Amino acid sequence: MTQQLLEKDGFRYIEKGTGQPIIILHGLMGGLSNFKGVYTYFSEKNYRVIIPELPVYDLPLLKTTVKDFALHLDKFIQCMDLDQVVLLGNSLGGHIGLLYTKLFPSKVKGLIITGSSGLYENAMGDGYPKRGDYNYIKTKSEEVFYDPNVATKEIVDDVYATVNDRNKLIKTLAIAKSAIRHNMAKDLPNMKTPTAIIWGAQDCVTPPNVAEEFNKLLPQSTLYWIDKCGHAPMMEHPDRFNEITEEWLHANNL
Repeated sequence: MTQQLLEKDGFRYIEKGTGQPIIILHGLMGGLSNFKGVYTYFSEKNYRVIIPELPVYDLPLLKTTVKDFALHLDKFIQCMDLDQVVLLGNSLGGHIGLLYTKLFPSKVKGLIITGSSGLYENAMGDGYPKRGDYNYIKTKSEEVFYDPNVATKEIVDDVYATVNDRNKLIKTLAIAKSAIRHNMAKDLPNMKTPTAIIWGAQDCVTPPNVAEEFNKLLPQSTLYWIDKCGHAPMMEHPDRFNEITEEWLHANNL
């Protein structure tokens, strides 16, 4: 994504469009460009689409937690003078969106999660000792998608650089542990916010049964499947992802 980052009171983000605010929350290894299709499509459909750069590697180690990211999001929303937002998150971003919605339900009009952690996540885990092996990282990156060709050299290079940066690796492991600690199974039944669960049918990071569990536990949820799709539906099938999202937004008057 070539759009220039904006900055306000220390927050960095991109923004386009006017209307109902949609805040997009990227994942741990995912950048703002992962949502290019969503960002472009909805910013032309009477939505104000905002993607903040989350401080996944910038906070002190003890504050590198899902809860602190949710609190950071609240500060960003206050800074932008927003209210009644729609949150859309993938992977860790979905988890942050879920926790934010639990903490600040009156500020969230709707929630969309895809490949979200919060119940279970099969992370790279035992792959980190092999972090110096580029081909191994390439294989692990390809496994995130149903179509391995989606894992472009740029994506693989970014993951390789991240796991070979000692500071980022320590933060990555801290976030993974925090995500496990912040299991939301007991919280979800009390969350009444309308929620769309959009899942890749072949997701091997957060498998299909995770989506079914989210749907079972969230009272106001709707589950949508995208076939021949892995952990990042908005990247592998952006047109179908946008179609489902738009259908759900309209159904819920958002």
